Amino acid sequence: MKHVAVLMGGWSAEREVSMNSGLACSEALKKCGYQVTPVDVGRNIAQTLGELKPDVCFNALHGRYGEDGYIQGMLEIMGIPYTHSGVLASALAMDKPVAKTLFAEAGIPVAEGRIFTHQEVKQGASYPKPFVVKPLNEGSSVGVTIILEGENIALQDLPWTFGEKVLIETFVPGREIQVAVMGDEALGAVEIRPLGRFYDYEAKYTAGKAEHLMPAPLDPDEYEEALRLALLAHQTLGCRGVSRSDLRFDDTGEGPGKFYMLETNTQPGMTSLSLVPEIAGHTGISFEELVRWIVEDASCDR
Repeated sequence: MKHVAVLMGGWSAEREVSMNSGLACSEALKKCGYQVTPVDVGRNIAQTLGELKPDVCFNALHGRYGEDGYIQGMLEIMGIPYTHSGVLASALAMDKPVAKTLFAEAGIPVAEGRIFTHQEVKQGASYPKPFVVKPLNEGSSVGVTIILEGENIALQDLPWTFGEKVLIETFVPGREIQVAVMGDEALGAVEIRPLGRFYDYEAKYTAGKAEHLMPAPLDPDEYEEALRLALLAHQTLGCRGVSRSDLRFDDTGEGPGKFYMLETNTQPGMTSLSLVPEIAGHTGISFEELVRWIVEDASCDR
């Protein structure tokens, strides 16, 4: 019987979501017949795993230190196979400006934007509205702020919670489309219609805060393009396992709409409200089958 340590919790801003993902995956893996040990990750995680000696680590961590290459590097050193993407792909995907550069070079459309330092903002830096303010390396829309046309808010008015640097992008109007990739196949696309201002942290993890349209109501060619871009993003970053790409589809003007890649999440949520299990379920893959596949796909980069 394969022993799976499910890594969850940690100390990032996404700890609560990670705990929910980890507990859901732990229960599903037990039903699949694995020996499962849930692990609330602390800073002594290397010692903990050294004592547990699992065959595989299911990485259900979200946010910094869990999906940015740090924990992956430790698992590489310890020689423990782990789920989802490896060190480099995880680090690249988590660094939004670097990922955007790689996407653009691969021919994947991205929103215009630039990095501002805290000092530049304090000195009066500005950016044409509408725009989106993002931390460089957080997930789950943590710290994201949207400033629209006509709003009497400047960069200097925002509470600074971003670290020394922040990414500011031109806001892309239109629709929220998210695509799940499993291995070398894009599984499908869902459209998200949040009830609030945008698909923020609350909308992602609170029932009833967003409408999910599965499959996304796009024309067949548009649907296939969304899948193509997500798979290309997955491959461009060097991801393995499961990923989820977030796109905006701007169909607000005349003529055909256009997709813009926002980001690729190398460790998407695995809760009851999460999109990858929903998309997989639409294709006939149950939650238990999904987590089993993820475990059996686990490896080290080396």
